[in-house]
Amino acid sequence: MTTSAIEPAPARPAKAVTATAFAFSVTMMGTTLPTPLYSIYSDELAFSPLTVTVLFAVYALGVVGALSLFGRLSDDIGRRPVLMTAVGLALLSALLFLLPPSLPQLLTARIISGLGAGFMSGAGTAAMMDLFSAERRSVAGTVAVAANTGGLALGTLLAGLIAESASKPLFTPFAVHLALCALALIALLAWTPAPMNAGRFVVHPHRLRVPAELRKPFARAVLAAGSGFAATGVLTAVSAMFLARELRLESHALAGFVVFLAFAGMAAGQLVARRMRPRIALPLGCVGLIAGVAFLAWALAIVALPPLLIAAATVGVSAGLCMNAGIATTVEQAMPERRGEVSSSFFAGLYLMLALPAIGVGLLATVIGLRGAGLAFTAAVALLAAVVAIASLVTSRRE
Repeated sequence: MTTSAIEPAPARPAKAVTATAFAFSVTMMGTTLPTPLYSIYSDELAFSPLTVTVLFAVYALGVVGALSLFGRLSDDIGRRPVLMTAVGLALLSALLFLLPPSLPQLLTARIISGLGAGFMSGAGTAAMMDLFSAERRSVAGTVAVAANTGGLALGTLLAGLIAESASKPLFTPFAVHLALCALALIALLAWTPAPMNAGRFVVHPHRLRVPAELRKPFARAVLAAGSGFAATGVLTAVSAMFLARELRLESHALAGFVVFLAFAGMAAGQLVARRMRPRIALPLGCVGLIAGVAFLAWALAIVALPPLLIAAATVGVSAGLCMNAGIATTVEQAMPERRGEVSSSFFAGLYLMLALPAIGVGLLATVIGLRGAGLAFTAAVALLAAVVAIASLVTSRRE
């Protein structure tokens, strides 16, 4: 039987929280840095919409793979080794992106970036819970998700701004990210607690499990937050091409800003959700997602920028409400020795729902075009969000 390796409360929790949040953000930044650059890659390497969506989504499959293989690893060997592994993978991904671009090299870099995000999503959230007292666990969840989504937002904004002004737009963003990864590794080593009673490093596939008492709220949380991830994922995958090809707006900064709005909105949604009970935040977030994808459908139908910007912000805030409520009703309720596994299971569900719709839109776009595929997708997400909202309201009335 593997010994649990949960760290004791650190002597300097403020520095440990800072180092963990910074490492979390830097790792997640790497997953969105390429987003505003897809139009450049598409022009240089003649990528189709399907290739771009696969290039985007393959990182999410890497996340799911890491969570499936190593979902309990931070519970077994401690948080810090897993956090440092995550940042190390992000650093390796940045190094690959610095090489002359080719499809195999980009796919490999994206998969490695996804693996790093997978290690970080589960272990980073669990580590943040460990660093706060039980009565402040809701604050820990908010900080963890803000670090996660804040990193996603900053990555796309940073890359867009650098690409707009730098002479080497496919090189400079990743050089900056490489330096940030190095700083994150140093901070983790210096400020986070070493694991006590660490178990063995076990590498084998195992089924992520959720305690029986959490399964019903877990299913609602994953479907609600996953709907938000699905909407954000497709918006992220196709927005740069939509701006360049349909709206004739080739600003990389604008492409980065659209996705920044979604992820910044997701981070803001965490702050709003902190003031609500999860039983209110979850259905409210689902209703917001319906409104957000309606604006996205409007933008695609009339080929206009303003509803696209509104859609990005609305989807982001609504997904943030769902994520915060989901973590509050699942990860925060888990016992410490199961927290890493429950956190990993939660994020595995979210990233699976992010990847598959994005690839589906790319496939459908080859048949009916990018706009038609996007419209079909928005209808599906709206339907799913409506079903989850109704189920949440019915459950709340019974409790």
